[in-house]
Amino acid sequence: MTALFPAATTLPTLLTERLAIRWLEPADAPALYAVLGDPVVMRYWSTPPLASEQDARDFIADIHKRFAARDLFQWGIACRDDDRVIGTCTLYRVSLEHRRGEIGYALGAAHWGRGYAAEALSALVAFAFDSLDLHRLEADVDPRNERSLRLLEGMGFVREGLLRERYHVNGEVQDTCMLGLLAPEWAERAEGVARDAGRSWGALAR
Repeated sequence: MTALFPAATTLPTLLTERLAIRWLEPADAPALYAVLGDPVVMRYWSTPPLASEQDARDFIADIHKRFAARDLFQWGIACRDDDRVIGTCTLYRVSLEHRRGEIGYALGAAHWGRGYAAEALSALVAFAFDSLDLHRLEADVDPRNERSLRLLEGMGFVREGLLRERYHVNGEVQDTCMLGLLAPEWAERAEGVARDAGRSWGALAR
């Protein structure tokens, strides 16, 4: 794992049209707590909501520690217009031997329905495949979380199996649905989007 970001002290920033997927700083703790302390946002996570801003500061410190060990890569999702953190996206359980990793995300409920999650995850997936040369990405989703399942399947992820009663969170037993996406599938999808955009531009030009 030391081969990932060999000389870096922070994660690289990934820019999209509206978002900066960036390194989390201690000053982001209040904004992060607003996201990860919300029971609605955390309803289907495998861990309970954060209990305080101090928990958020500790959470960020742990992200920094685990990045230094190269066993977790977690970015903040910030709006480019004000740089305020509205969520996180994560690459973890990375195996360079098998060229695979898992992704996860959380987005503040006030920002749902605007396409931010798809925008951020698309940047993360492209980075994982293109810059890190991974071959396979996986996602672990509670099967009741229909919003996340629609998002991931819309990006090309395929449901590959159901793991029964995998988590025990807040006294509740939770199943998990495993989804996977391969680099060639992502590349083919990106080419298709580019072709469609070209045809649309040609029609407009005529």
